[in-house]
Amino acid sequence: MSLAGPGATDPRYTRRGAIYVPAGEGKSYWGAGDTYTVKVDERSTNGSLLFVEATVPPGGGPEPHVHNAHDEAFYLVSGELEFLDGDQTVTAGAGGFFFVPRGTRHRFRNRGVHAARMIFLFTPGGIENLLFVNSKSAEPGVAPPMQEGGLPKRTAELMERYMTEMLPDR
Repeated sequence: MSLAGPGATDPRYTRRGAIYVPAGEGKSYWGAGDTYTVKVDERSTNGSLLFVEATVPPGGGPEPHVHNAHDEAFYLVSGELEFLDGDQTVTAGAGGFFFVPRGTRHRFRNRGVHAARMIFLFTPGGIENLLFVNSKSAEPGVAPPMQEGGLPKRTAELMERYMTEMLPDR
Protein backbone atom coordinates (compact mmCIF):
# COMPACT_ATOMS: atom_id res chain seq x y z
CA MET A 1 0.00 0.00 0.00
CA SER A 2 1.39 3.41 -0.87
CA LEU A 3 0.14 6.79 0.19
CA ALA A 4 -0.45 9.61 -2.25
CA GLY A 5 -0.66 13.20 -1.18
CA PRO A 6 1.42 16.18 -0.16
CA GLY A 7 4.13 14.08 1.56
CA ALA A 8 4.38 11.37 -1.11
CA THR A 9 7.96 12.35 -2.05
CA ASP A 10 9.08 13.58 1.38
CA PRO A 11 11.54 11.05 2.89
CA ARG A 12 9.85 11.46 6.28
CA TYR A 13 6.84 9.77 4.69
CA THR A 14 8.55 7.33 2.33
CA ARG A 15 11.61 6.03 4.18
CA ARG A 16 11.25 2.35 5.04
CA GLY A 17 13.18 0.28 7.53
CA ALA A 18 10.70 -1.37 9.89
CA ILE A 19 11.20 -5.01 10.80
CA TYR A 20 8.29 -7.44 10.81
CA VAL A 21 8.70 -10.93 12.23
CA PRO A 22 5.54 -13.06 11.84
CA ALA A 23 4.19 -15.22 14.65
CA GLY A 24 6.10 -18.48 14.86
CA GLU A 25 9.16 -17.02 13.11
CA GLY A 26 12.65 -16.39 14.45
CA LYS A 27 15.65 -18.54 15.38
CA SER A 28 14.85 -20.77 18.38
CA TYR A 29 17.36 -22.04 20.95
CA TRP A 30 17.35 -24.19 24.05
CA GLY A 31 19.01 -22.68 27.10
CA ALA A 32 18.69 -23.01 30.88
CA GLY A 33 15.97 -25.64 30.26
CA ASP A 34 13.91 -23.03 28.37
CA THR A 35 13.06 -22.35 24.72
CA TYR A 36 14.07 -18.92 23.42
CA THR A 37 13.06 -17.52 20.03
CA VAL A 38 15.03 -14.50 18.87
CA LYS A 39 12.78 -12.03 17.06
CA VAL A 40 15.43 -9.34 16.44
CA ASP A 41 19.05 -9.04 17.46
CA GLU A 42 22.02 -6.71 17.30
CA ARG A 43 22.54 -7.26 13.56
CA SER A 44 18.93 -6.57 12.57
CA THR A 45 18.52 -3.51 14.87
CA ASN A 46 21.85 -1.79 14.23
CA GLY A 47 22.94 -2.68 17.77
CA SER A 48 19.85 -1.23 19.48
CA LEU A 49 18.39 -4.29 21.18
CA LEU A 50 17.80 -8.01 21.49
CA PHE A 51 14.12 -9.08 21.64
CA VAL A 52 13.25 -12.67 22.60
CA GLU A 53 10.10 -14.76 23.09
CA ALA A 54 10.54 -17.43 25.78
CA THR A 55 8.77 -20.52 27.06
CA VAL A 56 9.89 -21.45 30.57
CA PRO A 57 8.80 -24.93 31.73
CA PRO A 58 8.37 -25.82 35.41
CA GLY A 59 11.80 -25.62 37.05
CA GLY A 60 13.21 -23.59 34.15
CA GLY A 61 15.15 -20.37 34.30
CA PRO A 62 18.78 -19.26 34.59
CA GLU A 63 20.92 -19.06 37.71
CA PRO A 64 21.44 -15.64 39.38
CA HIS A 65 23.61 -13.29 37.38
CA VAL A 66 24.29 -9.63 36.71
CA HIS A 67 24.68 -7.76 33.42
CA ASN A 68 26.89 -4.74 34.00
CA ALA A 69 26.54 -3.31 30.48
CA HIS A 70 22.93 -4.20 29.59
CA ASP A 71 19.46 -3.36 30.86
CA GLU A 72 16.88 -6.16 30.65
CA ALA A 73 13.08 -6.01 30.64
CA PHE A 74 10.55 -8.85 30.93
CA TYR A 75 6.82 -9.00 30.16
CA LEU A 76 4.96 -12.12 31.28
CA VAL A 77 2.40 -13.26 28.70
CA SER A 78 1.09 -16.30 30.58
CA GLY A 79 1.87 -18.36 33.65
CA GLU A 80 3.82 -17.25 36.69
CA LEU A 81 7.53 -16.66 37.31
CA GLU A 82 9.53 -15.82 40.39
CA PHE A 83 12.03 -13.02 39.76
CA LEU A 84 15.05 -12.31 41.92
CA ASP A 85 15.81 -8.61 42.43
CA GLY A 86 19.07 -8.26 44.34
CA ASP A 87 18.24 -9.96 47.64
CA GLN A 88 14.45 -10.27 47.35
CA THR A 89 11.99 -12.15 45.15
CA VAL A 90 8.86 -11.00 43.34
CA THR A 91 6.28 -13.37 41.86
CA ALA A 92 4.85 -12.09 38.58
CA GLY A 93 1.75 -13.32 36.76
CA ALA A 94 0.39 -12.74 33.27
CA GLY A 95 0.57 -9.05 32.37
CA GLY A 96 3.38 -8.43 34.87
CA PHE A 97 6.39 -6.36 33.82
CA PHE A 98 9.84 -6.57 35.40
CA PHE A 99 12.70 -4.18 34.53
CA VAL A 100 16.29 -4.99 35.58
CA PRO A 101 18.75 -2.09 35.30
CA ARG A 102 22.35 -2.98 34.55
CA GLY A 103 24.34 -3.92 37.62
CA THR A 104 21.39 -5.66 39.36
CA ARG A 105 21.61 -9.31 40.45
CA HIS A 106 18.62 -11.19 39.05
CA ARG A 107 17.17 -14.43 37.74
CA PHE A 108 13.77 -15.89 36.96
CA ARG A 109 12.44 -19.30 37.90
CA ASN A 110 9.23 -21.15 37.09
CA ARG A 111 8.17 -22.61 40.42
CA GLY A 112 4.74 -23.61 39.07
CA VAL A 113 3.43 -26.73 37.37
CA HIS A 114 2.67 -25.15 33.96
CA ALA A 115 4.96 -23.53 31.41
CA ALA A 116 5.18 -19.73 31.48
CA ARG A 117 5.51 -17.57 28.37
CA MET A 118 7.21 -14.21 28.31
CA ILE A 119 8.97 -11.73 26.10
CA PHE A 120 12.14 -9.99 27.14
CA LEU A 121 14.60 -7.55 25.70
CA PHE A 122 18.09 -6.29 26.28
CA THR A 123 19.44 -2.85 25.51
CA PRO A 124 21.81 -2.44 23.85
CA GLY A 125 21.87 -5.52 21.64
CA GLY A 126 24.83 -7.82 21.18
CA ILE A 127 24.50 -9.92 24.31
CA GLU A 128 22.96 -12.70 22.19
CA ASN A 129 26.58 -13.51 21.29
CA LEU A 130 27.00 -14.59 24.92
CA LEU A 131 23.52 -15.98 25.67
CA PHE A 132 23.26 -18.38 22.74
CA VAL A 133 26.92 -19.20 21.98
CA ASN A 134 26.71 -22.76 23.32
CA SER A 135 22.94 -23.24 23.00
CA LYS A 136 21.49 -25.89 20.73
CA SER A 137 18.91 -25.01 18.11
CA ALA A 138 15.47 -25.96 19.38
CA GLU A 139 13.73 -28.82 17.61
CA PRO A 140 9.98 -28.47 16.90
CA GLY A 141 7.86 -30.80 19.00
CA VAL A 142 10.76 -31.72 21.33
CA ALA A 143 10.99 -30.53 24.94
CA PRO A 144 14.14 -28.63 25.87
CA PRO A 145 16.69 -30.63 27.83
CA MET A 146 17.20 -29.57 31.43
CA GLN A 147 20.68 -28.23 31.96
CA GLU A 148 22.85 -28.75 34.99
CA GLY A 149 23.64 -25.41 36.60
CA GLY A 150 20.95 -23.49 34.72
CA LEU A 151 23.05 -22.02 31.91
CA PRO A 152 25.30 -23.52 29.27
CA LYS A 153 29.00 -23.08 30.01
CA ARG A 154 30.28 -19.72 28.85
CA THR A 155 33.79 -18.80 27.95
CA ALA A 156 35.51 -16.45 30.36
CA GLU A 157 36.35 -14.15 27.45
CA LEU A 158 32.67 -13.74 26.44
CA MET A 159 31.55 -13.22 30.04
CA GLU A 160 34.15 -10.48 30.38
CA ARG A 161 33.38 -8.91 26.98
CA TYR A 162 29.66 -8.64 27.81
CA MET A 163 30.34 -7.68 31.44
CA THR A 164 28.17 -10.49 32.81
CA GLU A 165 28.86 -12.39 36.03
CA MET A 166 27.25 -15.49 37.50
CA LEU A 167 26.41 -15.01 41.20
CA PRO A 168 25.26 -17.36 43.96
CA ASP A 169 21.53 -17.81 44.61
CA ARG A 170 21.96 -16.94 48.32
